[in-house]
Amino acid sequence: MDESGTSRAEPAVHHLPRTDVSQNQGKFRIHFNFPGRALPDHDDHGYGPLATVVESFMDPGTLIRMHQHREEEIISWVPAGVMRHDDREGNELVTDSDNLLVMNAGSGFWHAEETLPDDPPLRMLQLFVRPHSLGLDPGIQHEPLPDPVANEWRHLFGPADGAAPCYVRNAVECYDCRLDDGETVTLPTRPGWGTYLYVFEGSVTVDAGATTGEDATAVGYTESALVTGDGEVSVTATENSILVAFVVDPDAPVTRQGTIGR
Repeated sequence: MDESGTSRAEPAVHHLPRTDVSQNQGKFRIHFNFPGRALPDHDDHGYGPLATVVESFMDPGTLIRMHQHREEEIISWVPAGVMRHDDREGNELVTDSDNLLVMNAGSGFWHAEETLPDDPPLRMLQLFVRPHSLGLDPGIQHEPLPDPVANEWRHLFGPADGAAPCYVRNAVECYDCRLDDGETVTLPTRPGWGTYLYVFEGSVTVDAGATTGEDATAVGYTESALVTGDGEVSVTATENSILVAFVVDPDAPVTRQGTIGR
């Protein structure tokens, strides 16, 4: 129980292997990760407002022509390389490791993506969050990120009333971390919320054993884990790793009419 006398479930780690849901469009390839599939008998591919985490590859000289998104928040996280953005609002933006791009698509937002022939091959994550309401005003954010600090979580985005560099219109907080081999960090959590951990590079163990007595769970390259319940959970790198963690309110009101995430 917590200090108020409320009984809370101890943390549990639900492991997901690398996804087998992919699309190959030649110079543009995508792999869909569905956090809700970590839970047995869960009837939603998403987990509350977090609809899907997409691993995207763009070869040099790739153009994804102007297209529309509706009723979803799309975040582009680029740990290395560049992704070039163009939209019908006149923005020409370059997203790289120093900047985060958030499209709050709302009632509709048109954009294109490109890599130039002399750009490096691009591997990034595109994150799809379900908004709390339909027909919201469309907009875009392109914000500088604080410099990463080794073995510490960096806040990327959160709800609109928070202190993160960018916002989304629902109850999702997002962090990344460059974790050195052998180092340990505590997984970001909030009481009553779950945390979805994605291993972009490297491999880690996720240990809720301090409260559950269970053995640590190994989570490898491009694998993920959904941690539910309340209590401290540690993450230890078994090689140099890049991690992304989403702290999600599974009971937040959501809409399900997004162009991709739904």
